[in-house]
Amino acid sequence: MAFQRRRNHYYHHFRNMLPLFSAVSGALLILLAILSFLAPYPNDSDRHGHRSLSNVRDDEIGVPVFRVPTDGGRSGRDLWTSRNSRFYYGCSNASKKFPEAEAVTISNRYLAIATSGGLNQQRTGITDAVVAARILNSTLVTPKLDQKSFWKDSSDFSEIFDVDWFISFLSKDVKIIKQLPRKGGKTWTPHTMRVPRKCSERCYNNRVLPVLSKRHAIQLNKFDYRLANRLDTDLQKLRCRVNYHALKFTRPIQRMAEKLVHRMRMRSKHYIALHLRFEPDMLAFSGCYYGGGDKERKELGAIRKRWKTLHTSNPDKERRHGKCPLTPEEVGLMLRALGYGSDVHIYVASGEVYGGEETLAPLKALFPNFYSKETIASKEELEPFSPFSSRMAALDFIVCDESDVFVTNNNGNMARILAGRRRYFGHKPTIRPNAKKLYRLFLNKGNMFWEAFASKVRTYQRGFMGEPNEVRPGRGEFHENPSACICEDSAAKEKGELGTRKNGKGNATRKDELVLEDRNADDDPEWPDTDEEEDQSSPLEKGLFNGTGLDYDAITSDEPELEDMLSD
Repeated sequence: MAFQRRRNHYYHHFRNMLPLFSAVSGALLILLAILSFLAPYPNDSDRHGHRSLSNVRDDEIGVPVFRVPTDGGRSGRDLWTSRNSRFYYGCSNASKKFPEAEAVTISNRYLAIATSGGLNQQRTGITDAVVAARILNSTLVTPKLDQKSFWKDSSDFSEIFDVDWFISFLSKDVKIIKQLPRKGGKTWTPHTMRVPRKCSERCYNNRVLPVLSKRHAIQLNKFDYRLANRLDTDLQKLRCRVNYHALKFTRPIQRMAEKLVHRMRMRSKHYIALHLRFEPDMLAFSGCYYGGGDKERKELGAIRKRWKTLHTSNPDKERRHGKCPLTPEEVGLMLRALGYGSDVHIYVASGEVYGGEETLAPLKALFPNFYSKETIASKEELEPFSPFSSRMAALDFIVCDESDVFVTNNNGNMARILAGRRRYFGHKPTIRPNAKKLYRLFLNKGNMFWEAFASKVRTYQRGFMGEPNEVRPGRGEFHENPSACICEDSAAKEKGELGTRKNGKGNATRKDELVLEDRNADDDPEWPDTDEEEDQSSPLEKGLFNGTGLDYDAITSDEPELEDMLSD
């Protein structure tokens, strides 16, 4: 009887618990169904057992899996051309109101300049020197190149640029001679002086002209960014004639660069040129930190000491404000999000990347077709150029300029000059990361699916892709945005817009364009400026940068009487 009572008790207890078991089982089935619905559809990389290239967490059920698709995903746009570029063209001819040099040049008035920095910083100085000579109605002496500072390049003007073409092309604008005439049978030593940064036309007439009229020959030292951003239109167009037409590299440099471009084209119809700019000096100067612990802080801190005027940095603040270069992996993820697949060929212009191959590995995994001048040319071919940093920089300059897409990872001299040049010659795509917006996105990428990440990248990069009207005319640095030298083909544009409307497609309005301009202005990092009177390279730096052969981009601002330590 006791056994029968216990059995009845357990039976009734189980019957009472049955609804609870059913409810729990049903809830579990519903939860599994939801998780199955939310799981991402397997892509090509999943089927081939490919691990995520960045922060995959597929071992935790329910956590978004960040996998990079092989094809880069859909971008919804032409990856290799700029929208509406066919409606704009470079125009730099002088107006009829701009008299020829012969009519305005005053005899016995000579202007010499000594440039500062590496190749591209010197290029800005040369361009502005021609305009300064025109303002002063003087004869320009072929510019002297910086041979003493950090880069230790002994090249003179005629070894990098075609000096005869330079003089001939500009003969109607400014009289140019190769050297000062002798005075009393002796070498004429000009009076030396300096002018403030961003010196206007009035500034030259008030500060320089009285000295020039008295001394007859002066040399302006440390001549870089010594001319105002805004000038009379004819003077701006003269700037463009110098920069985009008169400054041609010597034939040996051009021939070698043409070989490099040809070899890239033989590999693929299109290629991207990436100015990676992740060298130790750049990271040290920016004050940024990339998670390398005490070793990184010690190494970059030692380099940073060479700039005595730099304040103590706040790495997190610098990165939040968009003043830090992206890591190679971040650059690669940005490009893949914009739609460039793993089959795209990339030419990298870079010196010694901080962290070496370990730092480059994620970028190479994203883009296996990864090249540099050292990998597509033999040591023997580069031997005539490798001892000279500016000549090596000139090779990279040409290959980057000829690329279908140029990507810059900073806002230095090479980036600005190439951006302006590519705008002038047809608005070829030029991508500059919107580092301020992308910073937070990269921090949170492990908590989202690839599609959401890619969509946000494409949104943040609007206004940073080298399209026409991204920057309002007159805004930004002139060498980057030569708006006075870019004309609009109104008839072609109107015809194109009419065709677009007939096809039922919308077109960006002026209001939309202004939104892009404002976004660009707000997110444009303001790079600081520093001073350099002489080479102060530390032993660590000399070891890090010896023989890289790359131009180092200057980081400049409008701050007066300060020089660039970092240049091209």
